[in-house]
Amino acid sequence: MDAITTRYSKLIKAEALRLGFGQCGISKAEFLEEEAPRLEAWLQSGLHGTMSYMENHFDKRLDPRLLVEGAKSVISLSLNYYPEEQQTDPEAPKLSKYAYGEDYHQVIKAKLTSLLEYIRKEIGEVSGRAFTDSAPVLDRAWAKKSGLGWVGKNSNLISKKTGSFFFLAELIIDLELEYDHDVQTDHCGTCTRCIDACPTEAIISPAVVDAKKCISYLTIELKDEISPEFKGKMVNWMFGCDICQDVCPWNRFSVPHTIAEFKPKPGLLQMSKSDWEEITQEVFSTIFKNSAVKRTKYKGLSRNINFIKQV
Repeated sequence: MDAITTRYSKLIKAEALRLGFGQCGISKAEFLEEEAPRLEAWLQSGLHGTMSYMENHFDKRLDPRLLVEGAKSVISLSLNYYPEEQQTDPEAPKLSKYAYGEDYHQVIKAKLTSLLEYIRKEIGEVSGRAFTDSAPVLDRAWAKKSGLGWVGKNSNLISKKTGSFFFLAELIIDLELEYDHDVQTDHCGTCTRCIDACPTEAIISPAVVDAKKCISYLTIELKDEISPEFKGKMVNWMFGCDICQDVCPWNRFSVPHTIAEFKPKPGLLQMSKSDWEEITQEVFSTIFKNSAVKRTKYKGLSRNINFIKQV
């Protein structure tokens, strides 16, 4: 790599950190050879449940050059969402930490747009697209390849510095940059805390999750009724689940985020068990305006609350 690509890479990383991203790594835009057989096996085994969209654009998921013409680099970024506060009523139905504040898609998209504008201003005409969990991009594979962390036994990306309570996003651009090294070492070692703690036994082998058993899938992705086999196993989760992250030893390094948009909605964490059980459409619409929880809609959240109540 020459001095110019090194300088451009340093500029981009510095601006990413200034915008509030926790980590920024860069990898070459190429076919994900290692990931291809894993993704194919996971889909063929039906472990994606009703998420049929996972079957779409198989080739694009594995090759960013099919998403961005002339793509040369994948810039991977992480954004911390670990909260300072938790829900106050220990008996209240639980909400995953990432959903306390505003919808992360909008927050991250705005930051990615700013980063791309900065690149164009400082470097020149660069074509590219921003991605955050809403397109056929394998976030964890690119983050690992870019040196941000390794894929843990719970299938989350884990960083030695900050644990795993962060979102992942990418900019795929047609500019050649200096590339970081893949994190080859698995720092989970012999630890199986996440596998042992999962109440529905969704982690069927290291880094392989059966989505059909995952509480996050059951409370967010699944549109049908939740199977009675999960009665008494949901551990009071009504939207998402943080168990496999909460028990991970690496998350002792998590520090509260500084992103204003991720601050909990006023009164959200103070809602009691009865507040949740009596929630109306009107309250739902008010408290979850611009929130990722809107994805379940009022009907879905009510279904989840009623299901965990019937233990």
